[in-house]
Amino acid sequence: MDSLHITGKSLFKNEIDPLSPAKAAFYSAVLPGLGQIYNKQYWKVPIVWGTIGAGLYFYNQNTQEYNKYRDAYFNRKKGLPDEFPQYSDDVLIDAQEYYRKQRETSLMLTIVAYFLNIIDANVSAHLKQWNVNDNLSIKTISIPTYNRKKIPGLGLHYRF
Repeated sequence: MDSLHITGKSLFKNEIDPLSPAKAAFYSAVLPGLGQIYNKQYWKVPIVWGTIGAGLYFYNQNTQEYNKYRDAYFNRKKGLPDEFPQYSDDVLIDAQEYYRKQRETSLMLTIVAYFLNIIDANVSAHLKQWNVNDNLSIKTISIPTYNRKKIPGLGLHYRF
């Protein structure tokens, strides 16, 4: 009679879903924060929504300011009254440039936040499958020497 006896430690087999990181990334791409919900990291969702929302808010504000100064400049060139009679043409042009650059910066930061959201969901899903147990630990700290001079260092030993 063949049998297997396990003594002392119990064995756990964690199922690894290789598609889990791809699903998390896809969910975050469809709706920012959904990949974090899929990974059960609910505390990250307000951060994702806050960063992307702030980027969109500042993009909208800078667009409105840009349009306001642009319209004032165009109205002045057409001979119509404008919103800023106290400013010269150069000031209106400079204000347009400033808000255009701020708008582009806001858009770029929003896009970066969107992609970081996707990357975070993917990496977090990968790390959920990481095996962390007692066999992975720091055993010794050693200070190697070279030509009789001490060189600070840290050794990490692990077993598979």
